[in-house]
This record gives sequence, C-alpha cells and structure tokens, in this order.
Amino acid sequence: MELILKEDIIGLGFKNDIVNVKSGYGRNYLIPQGKAVIASESAKKVLAETLKQQAHKLAAQKAAAEERGNALQGVALCIAAKVSTTGQLYGSVNTATVAEELKKLGHDIDRKIITMRDIKKVGEYVALVHFHKEVTAEIPVTVVAENAPEEVAPVVEEAPAAAQEEAPVEEAPVAEEETPAAE
Repeated sequence: MELILKEDIIGLGFKNDIVNVKSGYGRNYLIPQGKAVIASESAKKVLAETLKQQAHKLAAQKAAAEERGNALQGVALCIAAKVSTTGQLYGSVNTATVAEELKKLGHDIDRKIITMRDIKKVGEYVALVHFHKEVTAEIPVTVVAENAPEEVAPVVEEAPAAAQEEAPVEEAPVAEEETPAAE
C-alpha cells in the first residue's frame, strides 16, 4: 500500500514522503490516526504542487535544523546509573534519560526525535538526533557506574600513604630545580 506521510515517523519516513507499507498497518493505524493519506494520482499531484510552493520554507527549516545540529557538535553525555556487581544496570538508560541530560546542558530536544537502543550495561554508546530528514547529529553517551567511585576511593587513599614514605627522597631534588627557575 502506497501512502503519503503527513508527519515524520521515525523508522518509516518523513513528512511528505511516499512510502510503501503493509495494508493493515496503513488502514488500521496510519490513516485513522491522521499520520498518512492514500497516495492516489491526484494526491501525488497536490503533493508535488505543495512541495514546489514550500521549497523556500523547507530550505529555511533545513537551515534551522543544521544550526541545531551544529550546536550539539562536541556534546558528549556521561550518565551515572546504579549498577549491579555484574555490570548490569538497574533499569535502563533510554531516550528520555538522554533528553533530560541534554536539557540540563541547555539543549531542549524532544525525546521522540532521538533514536538509540535501551542501554542496559555500562559502556559507550551513540544516540542519534534526527532534526530533519537530511540532518542527523550523533551524541556519544557514556554510561558509568554510580557506585564505582566509592569502591575505588579506599584504594586511592592507600596509594598516597605508600608514596609519602618515598616522597621526601624525590622532593629534595625537585625543590632545588625549581629555585633557580624562580630567580
């Protein structure tokens, strides 16, 4: 079944795209929800005329999307989550979590335009933000254990104690080298 989409549907297509879907999906979901119309010859002609008239407007929308995409360039998220001893998260990190973290950084992005799999383990992942059908931004997402610093802290405290015993021997030459440089 050939349909013309009336709005962006992630995974299927963007507004004004002509897509082929199974007839049940089109008849029972897309058309009744107002997300698509049947792509008849007359509907295709109307679509072509509408796109021709809106070309300038679409170019402005693409430019705005590129600007928003460039604003996210260099943004990386580090999300702390509660983790079991095996490295599994309690719950998951999903698009809503990524949208909240971006909002904290000053980027108001709807979670519906973010695509990624639900994250259930500690590690590095990539979230895609679809601003426009031709503009996509990649955001690296690092998930770290929330309780890991507590486990590492005692080890770090023991290391300086051992270093303090050796430190006076190493500090004396360093102090002499700094004195001539300061004068």
